[in-house]
Amino acid sequence: MAHEPRAPRLGGHDHPHHSHDEDGRASRSRRGHAGHAHDHSGVTLDRVFALATLLNLGFVVVEIGFGFLSHSMALLADAGHNFSDVLGLVAAWAASVLARRGPTQHYTYGLRSSSILAALLNAIILLIAVGAIAVEAVQRLFAPAPVGGGTVIAVALAGVAINGISALLLARGDHGDLNVKSAFAHMLVDTLVSLGVVVSGAIILASGWLWIDPAASLVIAVIIVIGTWHLLRHSLDMALNAVPPGIDASAVRRHLDETAGVTAVHDLHIWPLSTTTTALTCHLVIPGGHPGDAVLARIADELHERYGIDHVTIQVETGDPEHPCVLVPDHIV
Repeated sequence: MAHEPRAPRLGGHDHPHHSHDEDGRASRSRRGHAGHAHDHSGVTLDRVFALATLLNLGFVVVEIGFGFLSHSMALLADAGHNFSDVLGLVAAWAASVLARRGPTQHYTYGLRSSSILAALLNAIILLIAVGAIAVEAVQRLFAPAPVGGGTVIAVALAGVAINGISALLLARGDHGDLNVKSAFAHMLVDTLVSLGVVVSGAIILASGWLWIDPAASLVIAVIIVIGTWHLLRHSLDMALNAVPPGIDASAVRRHLDETAGVTAVHDLHIWPLSTTTTALTCHLVIPGGHPGDAVLARIADELHERYGIDHVTIQVETGDPEHPCVLVPDHIV
């Protein structure tokens, strides 16, 4: 089996293999440089995640306290939502840290896939919490309780500030890491949700309509379910080694099949090693024999540049009918 020189780990050190292919060598050099840059930014990114996590966790505690004091289901619902931010930030932080750890004899791929498990656990916990919030909100709709509208507005405004600051921190810590970008998007959405709670508090102060509070909590619960369902679906897909979103497996197969000298492609697998790293393995039938390391390196670089596939392993076969590959039918794994 022929292996492509391994793509650099996030924050790792890439030592490109030498070849006579200038384009391949330049591409691997760029990828290696990116690895070094990410390593130097790792400590800064850890600080960003730590500060954003502490800010949001502290606000959750404050919001829960004032939610009980003011009898506001909207605040408690938003606290549940903000706790999802804490879990999301911790999962993103853990993924960032673990992605920079090297493989071991026991964990030969390292611990990158732990970020997938964290996302899946996050989604399950959030769906359970949302169910409890929805039940309480429905009960409050039929038996409204007095709500401190001013307290709701003050605490929710603090949430706008906390989420806004967290979003800015993550925006500054973004170095092309999709994991960080997704956390930034989450913080941005949460800022808008907190604004919604401010509006509900203002309506209660102006009208005295106590049903607005549980109604707002139900709206927030729906928003959480929509976001969490997306997270649950994608984390399940990742846990089951589905092709990552944004990668067209048919297009990848066509690209490989159109490679000079290749007559067939089989046993093609594309799956996530983590929330940020994608792997590919395949068998290429090349009747002319092994095309050389330069060709394999170029194929790997093309897969990286066009499809974002980082870890490529290619097995070359000649198609000898006397020794057929047992994995030729696509349904055989």
